[in-house]
Amino acid sequence: MAQGLHRLKRAAIVAGGVLLLAMATALLADRLFPPFMGRLRDHSTLVLAADDSVLRAFATANGAWRFPARTGQVDPKFLKYLKTFEDGRFGLHPGIDPLAVIRAAFQAAAAGEIVSGASTLTMQTARLLEPRPRGFQAKAVEALRALQLTWRLGGEGVLDIYLSLAPYGGNLEGVRAASFGYFGKEPRHLTEAEAALLVALPQSPERLRPDRFPAAAKRARDKVLARLLAEGDLDQAAYDAAVAEPIPTRRLPALSDAPHLAERLRRAFPEAGVIGSTIDHDLQRNLQRLLARRSVGLEAGATSAALVVANDGRRVLAYIGSADYFDRRQFGPIDMVAAVRSPGSALKPFIYGMAFDELVVHPETIMIDQPMRFGEWAPENFDHLFRGEIPAREALQLSLNLPAVTLMDAIGPAPFAQKLSDAGFPLHLPKDAGRPGLPIALGGVGVTLEQMVSLYAAFSEQGTVRALRLVKDQPAAEAKPLIGALGSFYVTRILEDTPPPSSWLACGNRKLASRIAYKTGTSYGYRDAWAIGYTKDYTIGVWVGRPDGSFSGGRMGREAAAPLLFEIFDQLPPSGSALAGKPPAGTLLVGNTALPANLQRYDSGPAAAAAERSRNRLRIAFPLDGATVPMPESEVPVLLVLKAEGGNLPLRWLVNGKPVSSPPYLRQAQWDPDGKGAQRVTVIDAGGRSASAEIWLK
Repeated sequence: MAQGLHRLKRAAIVAGGVLLLAMATALLADRLFPPFMGRLRDHSTLVLAADDSVLRAFATANGAWRFPARTGQVDPKFLKYLKTFEDGRFGLHPGIDPLAVIRAAFQAAAAGEIVSGASTLTMQTARLLEPRPRGFQAKAVEALRALQLTWRLGGEGVLDIYLSLAPYGGNLEGVRAASFGYFGKEPRHLTEAEAALLVALPQSPERLRPDRFPAAAKRARDKVLARLLAEGDLDQAAYDAAVAEPIPTRRLPALSDAPHLAERLRRAFPEAGVIGSTIDHDLQRNLQRLLARRSVGLEAGATSAALVVANDGRRVLAYIGSADYFDRRQFGPIDMVAAVRSPGSALKPFIYGMAFDELVVHPETIMIDQPMRFGEWAPENFDHLFRGEIPAREALQLSLNLPAVTLMDAIGPAPFAQKLSDAGFPLHLPKDAGRPGLPIALGGVGVTLEQMVSLYAAFSEQGTVRALRLVKDQPAAEAKPLIGALGSFYVTRILEDTPPPSSWLACGNRKLASRIAYKTGTSYGYRDAWAIGYTKDYTIGVWVGRPDGSFSGGRMGREAAAPLLFEIFDQLPPSGSALAGKPPAGTLLVGNTALPANLQRYDSGPAAAAAERSRNRLRIAFPLDGATVPMPESEVPVLLVLKAEGGNLPLRWLVNGKPVSSPPYLRQAQWDPDGKGAQRVTVIDAGGRSASAEIWLK
């Protein structure tokens, strides 16, 4: 008895040792010979909308449409049918099905030839990862790999690989690519017939291609359906409906929504396999169709582009780079959202906004619209007419050129361009331009539609500008000041009162209409027609023109781009005014006669502007140039007050070339001298003008 127990104990120890050795050997083999996952990683680049639907896919380097897939992305009925037809005991075996092997061996012995295979879904997956010529050795490797895959990934992980790599004919690989290619949709919701077809096709993907051999594809699908009926996965009514459903006889076009944005994001993230964007897919498709319809009325070579932004976070909701990406006669592949073009009058609101901020004028200030020269340049209004005396608000609404140029002359083209650049939006100056000049006011500069929409969106946030967000997980960009709250408020009031295009009723006469503040622009030679508008929630930009930059016959922003802008706003939920609930500090909502005397009238022209600059000459009021300033002896620091008059805020102070900390929007600073003797005090205003005083401290 004791000897028997001893032998059993020794046998158990030996068996345990053998088992441990086998496990160690298997673990070592797994580490030394891991499964090759290269094909799984080499999938199509997918650009997704905000809801994770696919906007556009890019083929792999070898031309395959191979979409990554997971079981959670596929209709459960497809998974059920797949297991029933291919591997009924999937999940119950370790990757090799011993019962299937025994069954296949007996059938082969009885028939004298191979009747059925014993390949499991896991073995098929191993073959998809590492294709090999058929043979006994390949089967043996597949069996070992199947064990390894089940050990490493489990049943769901194995299915994920199969769903991503299974062949479906041509260059379609994976169930998602096949579902898009044959049904035009994700495989989340499939009919019984569709699911059965997707189960059948990998059996012989080229011979069963429904776009080439629909009869063979139908027979294979119906065979799957018959098996499902026999196994009880379908009832008779469902089976009858499924076999009556027609087979798709053509492959659908590749996914190509937001093509310009998709290409842009792929260039920006070349290593990313899946890129999530902020695009609203339904809105994107609607606007693509809208621009395509409207482009029919354009002349040859002309197209349109549009950009829609949610002001909250500056998320881009729709990005249409051209009316038809595939129409090369319209230069469709060129992304006109990012193309540099002349803005025409579309920058005028920012000139007025800065002039309002600096109290150069008020919306009710009387300006003079009359012929004038600026050196050798004599600008005219678009219609070659002059209106004489006119309030600043009407001058902006009518987009008059002379008042805008005189305001640009007052605030300075260089400071204007610098403010835009400091906010992250540098203007593209002509190559022969040494520095910014007055023609900026009339479109003598280059901008993109993306820049213009970004800038106009600032008015919805009291003049704060941010870069647009294109990527879903990208945080909101840093906010930068561009226009003050006062200037932003005045400009928005003016643009909201601009009459709508002639084919549209005013907001107050339309039910559920958005309160749109908008401005149009037309570049020289009618090359570019612009319309940019904003509400509390959205900012939209529209461009119409010829991508090749050639002249066009009389196309103007108000007639060509503004109606399209209003149509796009109608695609969005109604949105209220972009005006803040409470007017900002310093707002004067009064008529002209109630304004301060210096804001009642602005005399235009270079001479008047020079006189105004002279009256506004920057100078140091204290200490005066040449003054001797006594400094009392004290144990605590004695601060010397520095005061300035004139100039445009903000101011910067320097003493002996070193900055003095001071509030930028006050005209005085406090300086703590570090010694006595000669000192040089300098102040610099927003326009770059400076004044200095040489003083002596004793």
